[in-house]
Amino acid sequence: MKLGNRILNITGGGSDGWDVFYRARAMKAEGKPILELTIGEHDIRTHPDILNAMHASAMGGHTGYAAISGTLALRQAVADRITQRTGVPTRPNNILITPGGQSALFAAHMAVCDEGSRALFVDPYYATYPGTIRGVGAVPVPIAAHARNGFLPLASDIAAEAPGAVSLMINSPNNPTGVIYDAATLTGIAQVCRDHDLWLISDEVYDTQVWDGTHISPRSLPGMAERTLVIGSMSKSHAMTGSRIGWICAPEDVIARLVTLATHTTYGVAGFVQDAACFALAQGDAPERAVAAPFARRRQITLDLLAGQNVVRAVPPQGAMYTMLDIRAAGMTGEGFANALLDAEGIAVMPGESFGQSAAGHIRVAMTIADADYEQAVRRLLGFAATLA
Repeated sequence: MKLGNRILNITGGGSDGWDVFYRARAMKAEGKPILELTIGEHDIRTHPDILNAMHASAMGGHTGYAAISGTLALRQAVADRITQRTGVPTRPNNILITPGGQSALFAAHMAVCDEGSRALFVDPYYATYPGTIRGVGAVPVPIAAHARNGFLPLASDIAAEAPGAVSLMINSPNNPTGVIYDAATLTGIAQVCRDHDLWLISDEVYDTQVWDGTHISPRSLPGMAERTLVIGSMSKSHAMTGSRIGWICAPEDVIARLVTLATHTTYGVAGFVQDAACFALAQGDAPERAVAAPFARRRQITLDLLAGQNVVRAVPPQGAMYTMLDIRAAGMTGEGFANALLDAEGIAVMPGESFGQSAAGHIRVAMTIADADYEQAVRRLLGFAATLA
């Protein structure tokens, strides 16, 4: 029996980009001491107050089917949050609650792409992006954003691939590079979308982790609210990764269609998880700042250590929980360096090649272990690179 082409082709016939991560986890399972700087998983857990709210909701009986679009209370809370932070009036009917940001990315592309549609995205990219596009039957088309330009995509490069395309996906603050798209970059992107009638899918799950610069939601730019689908999530902002709670913000007619899709796929999100998310958002900005604070500290640790050597370079991360390090002076590919570092030092990082060809010769470091351990890991990483160079 043959499986369907969509599921067979999700990785495009190659690796899913997680090989070093899987190998590190296997070594750890064997009892080897591994310092993991791989995935974007906080080293703190969900705050007990949020868990208590989740428990109280479940014990109070909110364990049956919840509204497929999301509870009105949570959709209102998300809409109010977006209105306050972007200045764009947003109503509950602009919001669909989803089982995490990844589900939202898939649903957004399902909404705007047909079988065989050309769907653009920026390279470097989060590792699931091209597979998400293939999964809905569309054709992923990468737009290179080079280190020499600070990993910012050029409007001219997007415009060159825009004819015949239906959508463009961007991510700012960016995973894996830590770059925040500035006003000029976003203005250029918006112009291309308007000129070529593209849907813009804007992944903004790191919007609470901003260290340098300002996060701008492209939905707030002229003529963009009607063509932009924004992806949000509680995972990074509130350390609720395992709760699987996110959203799509889009025009009301798009959300109405996405509710139909959810009816035939996820059938909504657990009500007690939604109530916990609603409680978390009601606490304001302070919990979000507390969750983000360790990454701001570790960013500074990284920059201070980089300043003391001249082998490894970086575009200074402006947001998110990652640093993209240029290790080309060590004479290895990102994949080769990551594997060698794991074997020699017991330190696991992600190869840049896992995130696209524009990140070749780089590694992504997740700033996700305790400060002292993180500083030790980066020192050892830099020392290892120096021996190779």
